[in-house]
Amino acid sequence: MDRGLVVGVDAGATSTRCVVATLDGAVVGRGVAGGANLNSSGGDVAGELAAALRAALSTVDPARVRAGVVGGAGSAGAAREAFRSAAGRAWAAAGPAGEVRTVTDLEVAFTAGTPQPGGVLLLSGTGALAARFAGGALERRCDGYGWLLGDEGSAVWMGLRAMRAAVAAVDGRGEPTVLLEAALRWAGADRAAGDDLAQALVAAGFARPPAELGGLAPAVSEAADAGDAVALRICAAAAAKLLHTFDVVGPPAGDVVLAGSVLLSPGPVARAVHEGVARRTGAEPREAADGAAGAAALALARLTGTVPAAVHARLTGHEPGRRRSG
Repeated sequence: MDRGLVVGVDAGATSTRCVVATLDGAVVGRGVAGGANLNSSGGDVAGELAAALRAALSTVDPARVRAGVVGGAGSAGAAREAFRSAAGRAWAAAGPAGEVRTVTDLEVAFTAGTPQPGGVLLLSGTGALAARFAGGALERRCDGYGWLLGDEGSAVWMGLRAMRAAVAAVDGRGEPTVLLEAALRWAGADRAAGDDLAQALVAAGFARPPAELGGLAPAVSEAADAGDAVALRICAAAAAKLLHTFDVVGPPAGDVVLAGSVLLSPGPVARAVHEGVARRTGAEPREAADGAAGAAALALARLTGTVPAAVHARLTGHEPGRRRSG
């Protein structure tokens, strides 16, 4: 292999991650910045992309870069051109050589999990969706419409329901739940607020970008594992929503790749979804833990046409058949 480099960027709603790799799949640089989702992160998308790029390129010669791929949540449909423009500005500001291409987070996540051209991606992180791929191209998708209209079973979906349960517990519409304490911690409030507890939660909920509600999802999982009835119902509903979304896109003709913090972290939702997918397909799903590496694999494929399985494994850190315990 020559001394060229490829760059991959995974721009999520909560964080933006960048990988720089050699053409044989060795990662030589990483960078992290804030969220860069046009719909739910707020702030300067181009600025966050540039910050992640600069950090990852800080230990290498940017002139060695031959290609880059930037994948982003919320970059499809009407937002495609705006995201492409932001990525172009960030690429120019960070200064790498080569050309940059933009894709959605779907291609990035699926490629992070498998070198195969076909299969189904099921993602639950800040957002949630399922997508079927065939011949390396997106064939069908379901959900991924953002916190207001969809993302059923996502971290934000779980966090929103935790906040609703907390407010309902305060005013008597709902049953007592330990999620109230988690919501108060998230809101930076305490019980000294007395009768204003509900208003403190409301104020915090409206003051922050919607993506930050996803920060409550781990507390919901912990509460469910501890036996809290409200949290158990939220987690069961989240898993059921995700498996229904998976079913809608149809049976996979290839690997099933799970992605996103909810499905890659130990907890009741991850367990139920892993088991549900395995029961439906007769095979263990694969995991996509590094979306930026998936974007780098797409950049590498642009240069070489194909990415050998060994190179893909080295780049993504993926071990076939690996399943995280939960």
